[in-house]
Amino acid sequence: MKLYGFWRSLAAFRVRAALNIKGVPFEETTVDLTKGEQFADSYTSVNPQSVLPALIDGDGPPLFQSMAILEYIDETHPQPPLLPKAPRDRARVRALALIIVADAHPLVIPRIRNYLGKAYDVDERTREDWCRHWIAQACNALEANLASDPRTGKFCHGDMLTLADICLVGHMAGAKLFEVDVKPYPTFNRINDSCMKIEGIAHAHPLNQPGAPKRAA
Repeated sequence: MKLYGFWRSLAAFRVRAALNIKGVPFEETTVDLTKGEQFADSYTSVNPQSVLPALIDGDGPPLFQSMAILEYIDETHPQPPLLPKAPRDRARVRALALIIVADAHPLVIPRIRNYLGKAYDVDERTREDWCRHWIAQACNALEANLASDPRTGKFCHGDMLTLADICLVGHMAGAKLFEVDVKPYPTFNRINDSCMKIEGIAHAHPLNQPGAPKRAA
């Protein structure tokens, strides 16, 4: 498989983590979002939307949108499963993931921040405050749902790693990139810590990718 990603892309982090967990070998091609490489013909021919990630598997057309890619990976490489068996449980896992993927992450990506600046003359400090607001809103929703539901265990749904956990660690990475205070979210923190002990997830973390800034000692 060939993954198009970038160290700072949280959506690419999700896919990278899933591939690692499944033990699926892949090579990653960097598309530098800070240099606008997502708009080059070489990438728009892969994904006309000019967003990351994209995944090439065999001779078929490129796969795009991280949640669709995650479910494709889970269906084509079913072990270990990333969705529980019961329909209601699967719905819960998807809903937790979508708090992040659908409600929060789309509001903080570069093209939204850039549009706020160009179209409405929103300065960088205000755009960063905007991002922190929506990241914190998702943290609030996650914490409330996870802390109040007896189905929450070591991970978001019992002791089984799921798509929700993969999205959660990406959200935590984003929260730290934008310097959001995550101390008020103990369940969120606990689950993230459990996930980061998994080698495949830790290895996929944005700060462990080529081009990322070095971690503080």
